Amino acid sequence: MKKILFTVLCAALMLSCGGNKAKQESCNSQNGECTEQHEGCSGNHEGCEGNHEGCSGNHEGCEGNHEGCSGNHEGCEGHSHEAKTGCIKIDTDEFVKKVADFNQTEWKYLGDKPAIVDFYADWCGPCKMIAPTLEEIAKEYDGKLYVYKVNIDDNKAIAEAFKISAIPTLLFIPMQGDPKTEVGMMTKEGLEKIIKESLLK
Repeated sequence: MKKILFTVLCAALMLSCGGNKAKQESCNSQNGECTEQHEGCSGNHEGCEGNHEGCSGNHEGCEGNHEGCSGNHEGCEGHSHEAKTGCIKIDTDEFVKKVADFNQTEWKYLGDKPAIVDFYADWCGPCKMIAPTLEEIAKEYDGKLYVYKVNIDDNKAIAEAFKISAIPTLLFIPMQGDPKTEVGMMTKEGLEKIIKESLLK
């Protein structure tokens, strides 16, 4: 009888220890969940940093767009992004290819749009005075005509061929027919009158 009671008591003690062990494991499990939640908080904190980095990324993107604007601005000078091309400086070789071969006896314009050629020199005061007006004309009539500038000191063969004796001298070139020459200063109104009557009629 005593042996039976001892066996029962031992079994009860074992069950009790097992229960405590289960409770300990349960507590450890809860402790693990707390730890996981704590790590989750850290993860969220890192996520916040990630968002902060994302904001930095967007900021860098803005700088990228700003650089893109700079690129477009430069592109405007280079005739892109609806750019307005100003006056175009050309030398003798370019003149022969884009305007006309002045060595030929017969005039033949080679361009695809009407043109104005400004014969000038860097030392010429009136040339400097008319330059901003020609730049305005070039931009306002962009896509409709060209405004070329030829330095007579650097391109003496052209100056001799067109008998340039005074500057500024402007050569108005229509698509058909012979060019018209105007010597001296001109107002913007005077330039536009010839453009409308002779070049874009």
